[in-house]
Amino acid sequence: MVGMWEQIQEAASWIRKQWSGTPRAGLILGTGLGGLATRIQTEARFSYSEIPHFPSSTAPSHAGQLICGSLNGIPLMAMEGRFHYYEGYSLGQVTFPIRVMRELGADTLVLTSAVGGMNPQYSLADIIIIEDHINLLPDNPLRGINDDRLGPRFPDMSQPYDRELINKAKHIALKRGIAAHTGVLVAVAGPNLETRAEYRMLRTMGADIVGMSTVPESIVAAHAGMKTIAFSIVTDMCLPDALEPADIQKIIAVAGVGGKKLEDILSDLFQGTL
Repeated sequence: MVGMWEQIQEAASWIRKQWSGTPRAGLILGTGLGGLATRIQTEARFSYSEIPHFPSSTAPSHAGQLICGSLNGIPLMAMEGRFHYYEGYSLGQVTFPIRVMRELGADTLVLTSAVGGMNPQYSLADIIIIEDHINLLPDNPLRGINDDRLGPRFPDMSQPYDRELINKAKHIALKRGIAAHTGVLVAVAGPNLETRAEYRMLRTMGADIVGMSTVPESIVAAHAGMKTIAFSIVTDMCLPDALEPADIQKIIAVAGVGGKKLEDILSDLFQGTL
Protein backbone atom coordinates (compact mmCIF):
# COMPACT_ATOMS: atom_id res chain seq x y z
CA MET A 1 0.00 0.00 0.00
CA VAL A 2 1.34 3.42 -0.95
CA GLY A 3 2.01 5.56 2.14
CA MET A 4 1.11 9.20 2.78
CA TRP A 5 4.61 10.43 1.91
CA GLU A 6 4.57 8.72 -1.47
CA GLN A 7 1.08 10.01 -2.24
CA ILE A 8 2.17 13.58 -1.44
CA GLN A 9 5.16 13.23 -3.76
CA GLU A 10 2.99 11.90 -6.58
CA ALA A 11 0.46 14.73 -6.26
CA ALA A 12 3.15 17.41 -5.95
CA SER A 13 5.06 16.00 -8.93
CA TRP A 14 1.90 16.05 -11.06
CA ILE A 15 1.22 19.70 -10.18
CA ARG A 16 4.84 20.71 -10.84
CA LYS A 17 4.54 19.32 -14.36
CA GLN A 18 1.54 21.57 -14.99
CA TRP A 19 2.67 24.69 -13.10
CA SER A 20 6.21 26.00 -12.64
CA GLY A 21 5.43 28.39 -9.77
CA THR A 22 6.38 28.02 -6.10
CA PRO A 23 3.55 29.01 -3.74
CA ARG A 24 4.25 31.10 -0.67
CA ALA A 25 0.75 30.51 0.66
CA GLY A 26 -2.12 28.09 0.50
CA LEU A 27 -5.70 29.37 0.55
CA ILE A 28 -8.85 27.33 1.18
CA LEU A 29 -12.17 28.88 0.19
CA GLY A 30 -15.16 27.58 2.13
CA THR A 31 -18.92 27.56 1.58
CA GLY A 32 -20.10 30.52 -0.50
CA LEU A 33 -16.63 32.08 -0.58
CA GLY A 34 -15.52 31.26 -4.09
CA GLY A 35 -15.75 34.90 -5.16
CA LEU A 36 -12.18 35.59 -4.06
CA ALA A 37 -11.01 33.23 -6.79
CA THR A 38 -11.88 35.92 -9.36
CA ARG A 39 -9.19 38.18 -7.86
CA ILE A 40 -6.45 35.60 -8.31
CA GLN A 41 -4.17 36.00 -11.32
CA THR A 42 -4.69 32.43 -12.49
CA GLU A 43 -1.84 30.60 -14.20
CA ALA A 44 -3.24 27.06 -13.96
CA ARG A 45 -6.51 25.49 -12.86
CA PHE A 46 -7.26 21.82 -12.18
CA SER A 47 -10.25 19.79 -11.16
CA TYR A 48 -9.60 17.81 -8.00
CA SER A 49 -10.39 14.66 -9.95
CA GLU A 50 -7.29 15.26 -12.11
CA ILE A 51 -4.82 15.41 -9.22
CA PRO A 52 -3.47 12.11 -7.91
CA HIS A 53 -4.94 11.11 -4.53
CA PHE A 54 -7.15 14.20 -4.18
CA PRO A 55 -10.70 13.43 -2.97
CA SER A 56 -13.75 14.96 -4.68
CA SER A 57 -15.65 17.84 -3.09
CA THR A 58 -19.37 17.12 -2.64
CA ALA A 59 -20.43 20.05 -0.44
CA PRO A 60 -22.93 22.59 -1.88
CA SER A 61 -21.33 25.65 -3.56
CA HIS A 62 -17.86 24.06 -3.59
CA ALA A 63 -16.47 24.19 -7.13
CA GLY A 64 -13.86 21.47 -6.54
CA GLN A 65 -10.95 23.17 -8.28
CA LEU A 66 -7.34 23.97 -7.46
CA ILE A 67 -6.12 27.34 -8.70
CA CYS A 68 -2.42 28.13 -9.06
CA GLY A 69 -1.32 31.73 -9.57
CA SER A 70 -0.85 34.86 -7.50
CA LEU A 71 -2.80 37.42 -5.50
CA ASN A 72 -1.30 40.91 -5.33
CA GLY A 73 2.08 39.49 -6.25
CA ILE A 74 2.04 36.64 -3.72
CA PRO A 75 2.26 33.22 -5.44
CA LEU A 76 -0.33 30.84 -4.04
CA MET A 77 -2.41 27.73 -4.44
CA ALA A 78 -6.13 28.18 -3.75
CA MET A 79 -8.75 25.52 -3.23
CA GLU A 80 -12.24 26.39 -4.47
CA GLY A 81 -13.96 24.14 -1.99
CA ARG A 82 -12.59 21.86 0.69
CA PHE A 83 -13.20 18.35 1.99
CA HIS A 84 -15.08 17.50 5.18
CA TYR A 85 -15.25 14.61 7.61
CA TYR A 86 -19.02 14.45 7.10
CA GLU A 87 -18.52 13.63 3.42
CA GLY A 88 -17.14 10.27 4.51
CA TYR A 89 -13.44 11.07 4.15
CA SER A 90 -10.80 10.32 6.74
CA LEU A 91 -9.15 13.38 8.27
CA GLY A 92 -5.96 12.33 6.48
CA GLN A 93 -7.84 12.73 3.18
CA VAL A 94 -9.47 15.97 4.34
CA THR A 95 -6.06 17.53 5.03
CA PHE A 96 -4.11 15.92 2.17
CA PRO A 97 -4.04 19.13 0.08
CA ILE A 98 -2.32 20.97 2.94
CA ARG A 99 0.48 18.41 2.80
CA VAL A 100 0.82 18.95 -0.94
CA MET A 101 0.86 22.74 -0.60
CA ARG A 102 3.63 22.44 1.99
CA GLU A 103 5.64 20.06 -0.20
CA LEU A 104 5.42 22.56 -3.07
CA GLY A 105 6.80 25.37 -0.89
CA ALA A 106 3.90 27.11 0.91
CA ASP A 107 4.78 28.19 4.44
CA THR A 108 1.53 30.03 5.25
CA LEU A 109 -2.02 28.69 5.27
CA VAL A 110 -5.10 30.91 4.99
CA LEU A 111 -8.40 29.23 5.87
CA THR A 112 -11.94 30.50 5.34
CA SER A 113 -15.27 28.97 6.31
CA ALA A 114 -18.95 29.60 6.96
CA VAL A 115 -20.01 29.08 10.59
CA GLY A 116 -22.86 29.39 13.02
CA GLY A 117 -22.62 32.28 15.45
CA MET A 118 -23.25 31.53 19.13
CA ASN A 119 -21.92 34.79 20.54
CA PRO A 120 -24.90 37.18 20.88
CA GLN A 121 -22.63 40.13 20.04
CA TYR A 122 -22.20 38.81 16.50
CA SER A 123 -24.46 39.50 13.52
CA LEU A 124 -25.06 37.75 10.22
CA ALA A 125 -22.23 38.24 7.69
CA ASP A 126 -19.77 39.38 10.39
CA ILE A 127 -16.15 38.35 9.93
CA ILE A 128 -14.55 36.29 12.70
CA ILE A 129 -10.77 36.03 12.90
CA ILE A 130 -10.16 32.76 14.71
CA GLU A 131 -7.77 33.06 17.63
CA ASP A 132 -8.20 29.57 19.09
CA HIS A 133 -10.29 26.44 18.70
CA ILE A 134 -11.92 23.49 20.47
CA ASN A 135 -11.72 20.18 18.64
CA LEU A 136 -14.78 17.94 19.09
CA LEU A 137 -14.24 15.89 15.94
CA PRO A 138 -14.15 12.15 16.66
CA ASP A 139 -10.73 11.66 15.08
CA ASN A 140 -7.40 13.43 14.55
CA PRO A 141 -5.52 13.80 11.24
CA LEU A 142 -2.26 12.90 13.03
CA ARG A 143 -3.48 9.62 14.50
CA GLY A 144 -1.30 6.65 13.58
CA ILE A 145 2.41 6.08 13.12
CA ASN A 146 4.15 9.45 12.73
CA ASP A 147 6.25 10.13 9.63
CA ASP A 148 9.03 12.43 10.84
CA ARG A 149 9.46 13.73 7.29
CA LEU A 150 6.07 15.41 7.65
CA GLY A 151 6.39 16.78 11.17
CA PRO A 152 7.01 15.94 14.85
CA ARG A 153 5.10 13.29 16.79
CA PHE A 154 3.65 15.80 19.26
CA PRO A 155 3.25 19.21 17.57
CA ASP A 156 2.71 22.20 19.84
CA MET A 157 -0.71 23.87 19.63
CA SER A 158 -0.23 26.73 22.08
CA GLN A 159 -0.66 29.21 19.19
CA PRO A 160 -2.30 27.41 16.26
CA TYR A 161 -3.19 30.75 14.65
CA ASP A 162 -0.40 33.24 13.99
CA ARG A 163 -0.66 36.23 16.31
CA GLU A 164 1.14 38.63 13.96
CA LEU A 165 -1.19 37.79 11.06
CA ILE A 166 -4.23 38.11 13.35
CA ASN A 167 -3.14 41.62 14.37
CA LYS A 168 -2.57 42.59 10.74
CA ALA A 169 -6.02 41.34 9.77
CA LYS A 170 -7.64 43.24 12.64
CA HIS A 171 -5.86 46.42 11.57
CA ILE A 172 -6.97 45.96 7.95
CA ALA A 173 -10.59 45.43 9.00
CA LEU A 174 -10.54 48.49 11.25
CA LYS A 175 -9.02 50.62 8.50
CA ARG A 176 -11.69 49.48 6.05
CA GLY A 177 -14.53 49.87 8.54
CA ILE A 178 -15.43 46.18 8.40
CA ALA A 179 -16.97 44.49 11.44
CA ALA A 180 -14.42 41.83 12.44
CA HIS A 181 -14.20 40.03 15.76
CA THR A 182 -11.70 37.58 17.20
CA GLY A 183 -13.28 34.41 18.48
CA VAL A 184 -13.00 30.73 19.37
CA LEU A 185 -14.19 28.08 16.91
CA VAL A 186 -15.52 24.69 17.97
CA ALA A 187 -15.36 21.98 15.31
CA VAL A 188 -18.08 19.32 15.18
CA ALA A 189 -18.54 16.37 12.85
CA GLY A 190 -21.85 17.29 11.18
CA PRO A 191 -23.53 17.17 8.78
CA ASN A 192 -26.60 17.93 10.91
CA LEU A 193 -26.71 21.23 12.71
CA GLU A 194 -26.93 21.31 16.49
CA THR A 195 -29.85 21.23 18.90
CA ARG A 196 -30.66 24.03 21.31
CA ALA A 197 -29.14 22.05 24.17
CA GLU A 198 -25.97 21.42 22.17
CA TYR A 199 -25.57 25.12 21.37
CA ARG A 200 -25.90 25.91 25.07
CA MET A 201 -23.22 23.32 25.87
CA LEU A 202 -20.82 24.59 23.20
CA ARG A 203 -21.25 28.19 24.30
CA THR A 204 -20.63 27.19 27.93
CA MET A 205 -17.41 25.48 26.82
CA GLY A 206 -16.10 28.82 25.58
CA ALA A 207 -16.85 28.72 21.85
CA ASP A 208 -18.10 31.74 19.89
CA ILE A 209 -18.71 30.00 16.58
CA VAL A 210 -19.35 26.43 15.45
CA GLY A 211 -18.35 24.77 12.19
CA MET A 212 -17.47 21.48 10.51
CA SER A 213 -14.01 22.32 9.14
CA THR A 214 -10.83 24.39 9.69
CA VAL A 215 -9.56 22.61 12.81
CA PRO A 216 -8.14 19.51 11.04
CA GLU A 217 -6.37 21.76 8.53
CA SER A 218 -4.88 23.94 11.24
CA ILE A 219 -3.63 20.87 13.13
CA VAL A 220 -1.86 19.56 10.02
CA ALA A 221 -0.46 23.01 9.26
CA ALA A 222 1.01 23.17 12.77
CA HIS A 223 2.43 19.67 12.30
CA ALA A 224 4.02 20.77 9.02
CA GLY A 225 5.47 23.99 10.48
CA MET A 226 3.21 26.40 8.60
CA LYS A 227 1.86 29.72 9.86
CA THR A 228 -1.93 29.76 9.86
CA ILE A 229 -4.61 32.42 9.85
CA ALA A 230 -8.29 31.49 9.70
CA PHE A 231 -11.40 33.54 8.97
CA SER A 232 -15.04 32.59 9.33
CA ILE A 233 -18.24 34.28 8.22
CA VAL A 234 -21.29 34.07 10.48
CA THR A 235 -23.95 32.67 8.16
CA ASP A 236 -26.61 31.73 10.72
CA MET A 237 -27.27 32.73 14.31
CA CYS A 238 -27.30 29.82 16.77
CA LEU A 239 -28.93 31.42 19.80
CA PRO A 240 -30.87 28.70 21.68
CA ASP A 241 -33.72 30.96 22.80
CA ALA A 242 -34.21 32.44 19.31
CA LEU A 243 -33.29 29.52 17.09
CA GLU A 244 -34.77 29.33 13.60
CA PRO A 245 -34.69 26.36 11.20
CA ALA A 246 -31.57 26.34 9.03
CA ASP A 247 -31.94 27.27 5.36
CA ILE A 248 -28.90 26.24 3.30
CA GLN A 249 -29.72 28.66 0.47
CA LYS A 250 -29.94 31.54 2.94
CA ILE A 251 -26.67 30.42 4.53
CA ILE A 252 -24.92 30.45 1.15
CA ALA A 253 -26.41 33.88 0.34
CA VAL A 254 -25.21 35.35 3.65
CA ALA A 255 -21.79 33.80 3.06
CA GLY A 256 -21.67 35.65 -0.23
CA VAL A 257 -22.42 38.99 1.49
CA GLY A 258 -19.75 38.40 4.12
CA GLY A 259 -17.45 37.06 1.46
CA LYS A 260 -17.32 40.46 -0.26
CA LYS A 261 -15.96 41.98 2.95
CA LEU A 262 -13.55 39.11 3.52
CA GLU A 263 -12.27 39.46 -0.04
CA ASP A 264 -11.17 43.03 0.77
CA ILE A 265 -9.43 41.95 3.97
CA LEU A 266 -7.61 39.08 2.28
CA SER A 267 -6.65 41.22 -0.69
CA ASP A 268 -4.94 43.69 1.64
CA LEU A 269 -3.42 40.89 3.71
CA PHE A 270 -1.83 39.49 0.56
CA GLN A 271 -0.40 42.92 -0.22
CA GLY A 272 3.14 41.76 0.53
CA THR A 273 2.53 40.82 4.18
CA LEU A 274 2.47 37.02 3.92
